[in-house]
Amino acid sequence: MAHVNDAWYVERRQPDGTTRRQKTPRHGLGKRWIVRWRDHAGEDRKQFFDKKTDAEQAAARLDTELARRTYIDPRAGEIAFRDYAEQWRLGQFADPNTAYQVRARLRLHVYPKLGNLAMQVITPSHIRSWLRGLTVSLSYQRTLFANVSQVFTAAIADDILTKNPCVNRTVRKPVADPQQIVPWTARQVTDVHRALPDRYAILALLAAGTGLRQGEILALSASDVDLERRSIQVQRQIKLTPGNQPYFALPKGRKVRTVPLPDSVRDALTEHLARFPARAVTLGWDRTDGKPTTADLILTTRERKPVNRHYFNAKIWKPALTAADIPPTRENGCHALRHYYASVLLDGGESIRTVSERLGHADPGFTLRTYTHLLPQSETRTRDIIDTALRALPPRTTPTPGTSAAPRHLSGPTRARRSPGQFGPQR
Repeated sequence: MAHVNDAWYVERRQPDGTTRRQKTPRHGLGKRWIVRWRDHAGEDRKQFFDKKTDAEQAAARLDTELARRTYIDPRAGEIAFRDYAEQWRLGQFADPNTAYQVRARLRLHVYPKLGNLAMQVITPSHIRSWLRGLTVSLSYQRTLFANVSQVFTAAIADDILTKNPCVNRTVRKPVADPQQIVPWTARQVTDVHRALPDRYAILALLAAGTGLRQGEILALSASDVDLERRSIQVQRQIKLTPGNQPYFALPKGRKVRTVPLPDSVRDALTEHLARFPARAVTLGWDRTDGKPTTADLILTTRERKPVNRHYFNAKIWKPALTAADIPPTRENGCHALRHYYASVLLDGGESIRTVSERLGHADPGFTLRTYTHLLPQSETRTRDIIDTALRALPPRTTPTPGTSAAPRHLSGPTRARRSPGQFGPQR
C-alpha cells in the first residue's frame, strides 16, 4: 500500500504525551511530499511531489495498479532504446542470419535517431519524425517499422512500458507501393534453362516445375525424391551465416511439405543424376556448429561441396539471364521461377489453397494477395458460368387464360394474403 509523508515536517511525541510538528533536515529543500510503496518484488520505492494533492493522487493510482497487477516501475523505462533493443534482439532470433539482418537494420536506420532516447520518453511524435527521415524504399521502411514496433511490444510484455508509440492513430505505418508480379513466359524459362551450365541446369526445371525455393533446391537430396509416387519431400534448406558459412535448416517457416513431381521434371532429374551423381555433404543443423547432418545432395560443386547461393547468383545465374536476354535484376532472381510455377497452376484452375500448399506459404491469404491478379479473368468465362446456371432452371410454364401464375422458381413461394393492419401497414 502506498503512503504519503511530509518530507519537511515530522510529528514528535513530547514527554507529556502530546505531539508536536518539527522541521526535518530536508526542510525547504526539494519537493515536500513523498510517496512510499513496495513493488511486487518487495523492493521499497519512493517518489517526491511538490503538492500534497498530486502525491495523494499518485498514491491512490499506485494502490490500484498494485492491486490489479498493472504496476510499472517508473525507473524501468529509463533504459535507452538501443540497450533494450539489443537485449530483445539477442533473445528473439535463434537463426544467426536473421539476427544479423535485424542488427544491421537497427544499427543503420534506427539507432542514429532513437537509440539514445529513454524508452519511456519516446512518443508517437518521435516515431513520426523518425519515419519522415528515412530515405529507403517503402517496403524496407515497413520492415524497419515492424522491428521497432516489436521492440516496444516486448517492453510492454516486460512491464517496462504501458503503451507502444507505434500503435497510435497519428502514426501511419509505411505501405509499400503495390507491385504486380509479371511471371516469366515459357520461352524465358526455356532460354534460361538452356543458358545454364549442364551441372546446374536442373535447378531451372526443379524451380519452374515444383515451385521449390532456391535454398530448398540446393539442399535437395536424392532420397527426398520418390520416383514411383512422383513426389518430392521438401524437408530442408541451405542457409548461410553472415560469414558466408553454410548449414542445414528446416524450410522457411519451419514447414515441411510434399509436392508433386511432374513426369517431365522426373525424366530430366533422372538424366541429371546419371551425369552428375548425388554427393554426400555433411553440415551442421540449424547452425554451423549444430548437430552434423548428412544428405546426398543433387546439386554440388565440382569439389563436391554445397553450392553457395551468393556465388551461384553472381557467377552462374546472372550470366545465364544475360545470355537469355533477360535483365539481371533482383526481380529476375531464381524466385521468378516460383512465380512462373504459381502462374501456371492458377491458369490451369488450381485453387489458391492448393497453390499455397505447393509453395509452402504459411497463409493462403498471402498467396491470394501475391497472385490474385494472375487468376484467370475472362468475360467469356463469366458469361458461360451464368449461362450454365440459368439453363439449369426449370422451364417457364404457360399460365392458363385468366390467371397470372408466375414461375415458382423466379417469384419464390406464394405468400398468404393478409388483412389490412395485420403485422403492420401494407406497403
